[in-house]
Amino acid sequence: MKYVVILGDGMADYPNEKLNGKTPLEVANKPFIDSLAKVSEAGLCKTVPYGMKPGSDVANLSVLGYDPKDCYTGRSPLEAVSIGIKLKDTDVTARANLVTLSKEPDFCDKTMVDYSAGEISTEEAKTLIDYLAANLNGNGYSLYSGVSYRHCLVIENGKIAGDLTPPHDITGKPIKNYLPKSQEGQKYLDLMKRSYDLLKDHPINKERIKRGKNPANSLWFWGEGTKPKMQSFKEKFGINGAMISAVDLLKGIGKLSGMQVIEVEGATGNYDTNFIGKANACLNALRNGADYVYIHMEAPDECGHHGDAEHKIYSIERIDEVVKTVYNGLKTDGEDFTMLICPDHPTPIAIKTHTSDPVPYLIYRSYREEKGIESYTEKAAEETGILLEHGYDLIA
Repeated sequence: MKYVVILGDGMADYPNEKLNGKTPLEVANKPFIDSLAKVSEAGLCKTVPYGMKPGSDVANLSVLGYDPKDCYTGRSPLEAVSIGIKLKDTDVTARANLVTLSKEPDFCDKTMVDYSAGEISTEEAKTLIDYLAANLNGNGYSLYSGVSYRHCLVIENGKIAGDLTPPHDITGKPIKNYLPKSQEGQKYLDLMKRSYDLLKDHPINKERIKRGKNPANSLWFWGEGTKPKMQSFKEKFGINGAMISAVDLLKGIGKLSGMQVIEVEGATGNYDTNFIGKANACLNALRNGADYVYIHMEAPDECGHHGDAEHKIYSIERIDEVVKTVYNGLKTDGEDFTMLICPDHPTPIAIKTHTSDPVPYLIYRSYREEKGIESYTEKAAEETGILLEHGYDLIA
């Protein structure tokens, strides 16, 4: 038996006036997923436990079969593991986004223009982070470069500030109401202000502005946490697992859980990612010792954060091709398999951030047809009346 999870990050949404009152899942042309929906178990699942924030960290742990309340210590430590940072028990980590802030003279009067600095390239970002590290590292603070706009700060013998806001939650808003106010938070704020002074006139940013791109003119810290501890996937479920993702968060979860972490050429974490490359990598892993593969695709989430309905729909349509490719490959191999299709959480394009609403799911079993739904949508899943209270119930 083989198991595949096809996770469209942030794929679920709300009905939207710009889409004639429909959701991207309802508008998208996804014939293969819809054909499976007719013979699959379908319903809603609450992937974000009550009382926890609807982050991709919490929600993906949940879908992967772990109870976040037992093992979650923060987002950034998971990413730190992926980057290869060796954390001590006394370290505190924080995600360090390269963002675009507006140009007001006083830092506190600025607005969050772009939480991803125009999806800055990894190469440009590394140059900027290395420059910031040369000027800001010391006194127990260390910056590490990651992928695109996503980077990491490690604080030796640190303390949790507890009042850091994700930048994708405040796109287009003045930052003054979202700046850290605690004593520990003031240390982050000082670094952010210093980073702006260092980055605003950097040659890379001057060149980006010439090309009509958003400059990466500040750091923004959030998602802090401490060294995590997770039971291995093999110990927990008795099977060999593999993780396919473009982003450090999921790679970190994969490494911490002892899964094989598979790199796919051309995987970007956005709608230009190598979708079919991920599908083929999944089939290759299943043919070479893996029993379970988790394919994570970030694209719908990124499009949701940018309010980009067109490319969110496009991403869902490409995910349909991934499902078809994996399905046909396993059928050709003569394997019995179970395939779960779901988001981790909704990222509605109207509000540009995550919500904790239950997500629609499909579970297709090659060896048993079930009475399913006509198409894979939020509404059709809700109409089944099925609601799983915990994300980890999906793997049962």
